[in-house]
Amino acid sequence: MKRRMLLLHITAIITTAGCSMAPYQHSPQDTPRASQERPLSQTKHPQSKPAPSPSPSELVKARLYEQFQEWKGTRYQLGGMSKRGIDCSALVLLTYRDHMGIQLPRTTRYQARTGKAIKRSQLRTGDLVFFKTGRRGRHVGIYIENGQFLHASVSRGVTISHLSEHYWNSRYWRARRLDIDGRS
Repeated sequence: MKRRMLLLHITAIITTAGCSMAPYQHSPQDTPRASQERPLSQTKHPQSKPAPSPSPSELVKARLYEQFQEWKGTRYQLGGMSKRGIDCSALVLLTYRDHMGIQLPRTTRYQARTGKAIKRSQLRTGDLVFFKTGRRGRHVGIYIENGQFLHASVSRGVTISHLSEHYWNSRYWRARRLDIDGRS
């Protein structure tokens, strides 16, 4: 019995060693003929499907979050248009210019006249939201989704806030829709 087990182990070792030492030789059947070869673009891959194209709204949302990441924490400075300090209308102007290819007026006053007036209940990604922050003061941000908007806050700098926050809810004034990628 011991002899039989020893012989079995030796045979297994030789067989395994023989498999790992001999290089694989291609047989003529393994090599595709020129008529069988296809460019990779014509090769069918059943498991791979093209990714669905994001909607215009999803693209705008991605651009807004990208802008937020780039400017996050930049302090508020009235009249500012740089990373050293920026005001609300400048953030809106730069976001639309750099990420949507749309030129807007510099001030909140004139931005509030741009585009089409919409109801609060109709807000969509990319819409401008305006607030009355004082007797003559105005503030602007860009609606993202689910009540959130991007803006340059006097107290927190560039940030994302929620329309339902008491301060913003009580000062909400109007919203405007611009033609972004034909979505007006």
